[in-house]
Amino acid sequence: MKKRSGFSVMCGLIGMVKPLSGYMIIAIIMGLLGHLSAIFITVFGAFAILNVLGIKMILSLKMIFISVILFAIVRGFLRYAEQSCNHFIAFKLLALIRDKVFIALRRLCPAKLEGRDKGDLISVITSDIELLEVFYAHTISPVVIAILNSIVMCIFIGRIHLLLALVALMAYVIVGLFIPVIISGKSKDTGNSFRDKTGELSSFVLDSLRGLPEILQYNRGMQRLSEMNDRTEKLSEDEKHLKMLNGFNLAITNTVILLCDLCMIIVSVLLYDNGSIDFAGVLVSVVALMSSYGPVVALANLGSGLQNTFAAGNRVLDILEESPLTADIVGKQNIEFKGIKASNVTFSYENVEGNEVKNNSENMSENVIEKEVGNIAENDRIKKIDNEEILSNITVDIPQEKIVGISGKSGSGKSTLLKLFMRFWATNEGSIDISNVSIDNINTENLRNMESFVTQDTYLFNDSIKNNIRIAKLDATDEEIETACKKASIHNFIMKLPNGYDTKTGELGDMLSGGEKQRIGLARAFLHNAPLMLLDEPTSNLDSLNEAIILKSLKEEGRGKTVALVSHRQSTMRIADKVYSIENGRLS
Repeated sequence: MKKRSGFSVMCGLIGMVKPLSGYMIIAIIMGLLGHLSAIFITVFGAFAILNVLGIKMILSLKMIFISVILFAIVRGFLRYAEQSCNHFIAFKLLALIRDKVFIALRRLCPAKLEGRDKGDLISVITSDIELLEVFYAHTISPVVIAILNSIVMCIFIGRIHLLLALVALMAYVIVGLFIPVIISGKSKDTGNSFRDKTGELSSFVLDSLRGLPEILQYNRGMQRLSEMNDRTEKLSEDEKHLKMLNGFNLAITNTVILLCDLCMIIVSVLLYDNGSIDFAGVLVSVVALMSSYGPVVALANLGSGLQNTFAAGNRVLDILEESPLTADIVGKQNIEFKGIKASNVTFSYENVEGNEVKNNSENMSENVIEKEVGNIAENDRIKKIDNEEILSNITVDIPQEKIVGISGKSGSGKSTLLKLFMRFWATNEGSIDISNVSIDNINTENLRNMESFVTQDTYLFNDSIKNNIRIAKLDATDEEIETACKKASIHNFIMKLPNGYDTKTGELGDMLSGGEKQRIGLARAFLHNAPLMLLDEPTSNLDSLNEAIILKSLKEEGRGKTVALVSHRQSTMRIADKVYSIENGRLS
């Protein structure tokens, strides 16, 4: 995680308010007027007392009471309007941030997300973003309101005497600035630790739920529960520390307020004694200060909780500001598929930092490049395998409308080559060309439309079979989906299910077998109807009979398409027009 100061996080979060800046200005104006209305209810009460005591005031007692009633009505209306604006801004921004986070995750996927803790990502997307509501609804406008309110009150009190205005300014600065900064600094590490442990606990719970069958099978329930309780206890300790800081914050704030009030009383009395102000000045200045702490107390109360919010904001900004290893390409002329070729391709995870710099160096200064490399190394989200080359000087030619097999043992680099074809990663050396054009110069959307990628483990959403297949073509008709399923030899199986194509697959497709999920993945590829099919072990979960059916379907239904078929099974290679064998990252 990138280390940012609280100020940097705050600036990053405030920058997102720009689309709603008009609403923010309205909220600030209404909040300021609302607080001033509340303050002057008390101040006008002091005027009423002075009237009763026979001290002549500008306003009559009747006008004072009418003004107080109007202030009360206006205060209620403005308070409601301010909070409505703030929460509208907050929830609108949370929706925009979630949208930005999902776009960022899509941009980073899969290279930057391989090995990333999914439970931790869920924590960022849910609780961390939700926590930002505190910042947008209860931090930005209150800070500005507190500053403006303090200025107005210092001017008002300063009209009585300049020294009294300095006492009020001292009170506002101590309560609204010094105390929040001190408490925030004390809670910084705890806030970061709390957010990190929250993400870790979410990951552990998610992992435990997915592994329940294994936990029960090997009787590890108590061990897992004990570890969960231990993580929860550590999280509770951080939360307890934050609560204690909050209590300390409240106590020190109230104490400082009392001392500042006492200071104002002493100074005003001394000024009264030497004839600098009259009794009205003493009463009004003391009452004005005592009634005007509301906005700065709101800032003081943010002290202990703000670091928790900044820690959440820091985790969100990590995702939004992280650079992809292979940025999307736009602005190029679309091409048609006429074969794909890998020429002298070398790839290893040890040099992916260099890949990112290579892909973006044209638009980066030397300092920025150094910074980007440092960020990647610091995040340490890149899979490294003992600095080993995954592929070394690989040349593979896959002509148009041919089936080319790529065989080899598990771990030999076959799947990595397909990911390079998809441009999920960038090569360290060599090139990959489609239609004699480097994939680094092909629009990403154009590239994805030319390729259908079927992985070893087909991911199924917790939705109907129909919708799981339709993801490959959102406007597909039911007839098109059925045709794709027939090509993948799974239509008959689906029709035997109680709800047919509307049958739910369950979480992670748990309701289906591995072979059935693979065939749904193949149906997706047929529905996508791309000219290039990249098939990574498409029959690994099938028995010999079903494998033969799938291979026959590929041979017959794949006419007119180009197929790169990866498998460690020799039986799968029999439909290939040509076979490349990779051993330990090299052609053999």
